[in-house]
Amino acid sequence: MSRAITLVESTLASDQLLAVEVLAGCQAHVKESFRIGITGVPGVGKSTFIDAFGSHLTGLGHKVVVLAIDPSSEISHGSILGDKTRMERLSRDPRAYVRPSPARGSLGGVTRATREAILLCEAAGFDLIIVETVGVGQSEIAVHSMVDFFLLLMLAGAGDELQGIKKGIMEMADGIAINKADGDNLQKAKQARAEYESALHLFPMAANGWLPPVKICSAVLGDGIPELTEMVFNFRDTQSANGFLGNQRRQQAKTWMHETIGHVLLNRFYKDAEIQKVLIDKELQVESGKIPPTVAATQLIELYLQPIS
Repeated sequence: MSRAITLVESTLASDQLLAVEVLAGCQAHVKESFRIGITGVPGVGKSTFIDAFGSHLTGLGHKVVVLAIDPSSEISHGSILGDKTRMERLSRDPRAYVRPSPARGSLGGVTRATREAILLCEAAGFDLIIVETVGVGQSEIAVHSMVDFFLLLMLAGAGDELQGIKKGIMEMADGIAINKADGDNLQKAKQARAEYESALHLFPMAANGWLPPVKICSAVLGDGIPELTEMVFNFRDTQSANGFLGNQRRQQAKTWMHETIGHVLLNRFYKDAEIQKVLIDKELQVESGKIPPTVAATQLIELYLQPIS
C-alpha cells in the first residue's frame, strides 16, 4: 500500500498513467469506511491527539489509517515528515497505518493525491480514515470536501477564546474538542467550552440538522477520548440514517471529478511544447510591466487552444 500511495503521489507522467490503472483496479475492492478530518492551529496537539484517538479506535477493533499532511517549505520545498515520531503508539500498532505526506505547495497544504490515498486505504480494508490538516487556512476547506466528519481542535487559555476564530471554519466543524484540558488548564477548558457552545447557537442550523457538540479532552492523559469517540459515531449513525452522508459522498465525488479535470488540464498546459517556448518571455513582460498579467494569461491560453496546423 505504501508503494501504491507513493505512485499516486508521483508527478511523473508514466507513474500517473499507472496510478490510474491501479485505482481503477482497486475500485471493486473498496469497502465502506468513515472518513474523519482533524484540524487545529499549530501547537494544539494534533499529532498527540490523533495518537490517543487512533489508539482508542484500534482498541475497539477498528482498522485505522492516518494520512498526515506535512507542510512543505516555500524555500527548499522539503518536508520534515515527522508525524510518525509523534504518534508512537499508532506507528507500532498492527491495526493502524500512519502515512505522512508532503504538501508540496498544493491547495491549502493538502496533497493532490490525498483522495486517491483514501481509496487505496479503503481497498486495503481500513474502516476508519483520519486526515490531518496542516492548519494553514485553505487546507481546512480542502479536507472538509473529502471527509464525512470534520473535527476542530482548540486550546483554552490562549487569549480571547472567540476573537480571531474564523467563522467559516467554525461553521464547517461537525464537532469541537478543547485539548490539553488537564491540571491548571482544566477550569479554563470548561469555561471555553461554555463560550463555544454559546457561539455555535448563533450560527445558522446546518443543512444536516446537526448542532456541533463541544467536548474537552486531554490527549496526554487520555481523558475525554471515549466521549469524543461516542460523539463521532453518533454523528455517523444519525447522518447515515437520514441519508445525509450518502448524499455528501456523491457531491464529494463530483467535486473530485471537476478538480481532477482542472489538475490534468493545468499539467498539460505547462508541459505543452509551444507554451514552454514563450512562457519565460511572457513572464518577463509581466515582471517588467509591459503587459498586464491578464493579457499575458489570455494570450498563452489562446496559443494553447489554437488548432494544430
